[in-house]
Amino acid sequence: MAEELPVARRWAVGALLTMTFATGLVDALSYLRLGRVFVANMTGNVVFLGFSVAQKYGLPVVAPIVSMASFVLGSLIGGQLSRVLGGSPRRWIAGAFAGQAAVLAGTAVLIGTGVLDTRHGHALVLIAILGTCCGLQNATVRLMAPRDLTTTVLTQTVTGLAAESALGAGTGAKPHRRLGSVLAMLGGAVVGGLLLEVTVAGLVGIVAVLVAGTAGVFALAPPPEA
Repeated sequence: MAEELPVARRWAVGALLTMTFATGLVDALSYLRLGRVFVANMTGNVVFLGFSVAQKYGLPVVAPIVSMASFVLGSLIGGQLSRVLGGSPRRWIAGAFAGQAAVLAGTAVLIGTGVLDTRHGHALVLIAILGTCCGLQNATVRLMAPRDLTTTVLTQTVTGLAAESALGAGTGAKPHRRLGSVLAMLGGAVVGGLLLEVTVAGLVGIVAVLVAGTAGVFALAPPPEA
């Protein structure tokens, strides 16, 4: 279903860049406050898990395992939603992102009220929640979006940006979306790092709002031009 976007491409690209920015926020939280682990970038977790064998570096073992397991769970949920609702793309995509936003909003409330925090035991709970959300997001985007707008991983994006440029293969592919993805992720990481000095709950709440806005775009934006 890749590239068969249910809304006008401009709207979809804007929404997915918003999700990429949100991913930068979330990974800032997970890496800086939840124990040097990623909840959206599984490559980093696999590498960290390997590094943890050398115990003198003090890298976590349990946290990346929890993150990867929850990410897989979220991806499975995303795949099932695609199977059940894929015949109605707007309903499927908007529903997946709306569900993600609801979970994030609830998590922000729990953090804000002190039920959850970033200490060790609670950190694993937050990693599991955020990892599941990111898995759902990644599965949904993978099944419907242009390949250079993954919203969570930039390796292929940066590779395409360089390899297909005038200095590379020279295919003339427009770099705007790819540059936008890199800048959105970078911006999210910067803003996330700064926000964490003030509020954790607020950061998660902002992510919830951004994801909810993306759900609204896929529910209400104009259809693709014929």
